[in-house]
Amino acid sequence: MKFELNGSTIEVNVPPRTTLADCLRHHLMQTGTHVGCEHGVCGACTVIVDGEAVRSCLMLAAQAEGTKVTTVEGLSTDDDLTALQKAFRKHHALQCGFCTPGMLTTAHALLSEEPEADRERIREVLSGNICRCTGYVAIIEAVYEARSAYRT
Repeated sequence: MKFELNGSTIEVNVPPRTTLADCLRHHLMQTGTHVGCEHGVCGACTVIVDGEAVRSCLMLAAQAEGTKVTTVEGLSTDDDLTALQKAFRKHHALQCGFCTPGMLTTAHALLSEEPEADRERIREVLSGNICRCTGYVAIIEAVYEARSAYRT
């Protein structure tokens, strides 16, 4: 199958029942996509497919045929951190880091569509991503601060 991954067209041959998460991690070496619950509950495996945040553990790799997939590795196109990543660092919005890729991709998808999202909307959207370390306050503040970078 063929799809765009982080701006580059790739072709990969995987067994039909391979999830997108396993394809990304084990076949394409995009290890920033973490696998936690494997049931779509924790959000650690969230990637962006055609602009939408999706749980890559619930999507078969074959379903990515012809799509544009962005992983956490693809959020930044240069050697610098994105405004969202910088805000996470500034607000100490990560601790162990396991949930961070899913939080970043989810927040990026939200702010790309809703750059004026208020704290309540950010909280609502990120409520599907589980973090056992931070308590979410710093994450919400980081996403809220990064909104200005998404405004046109």
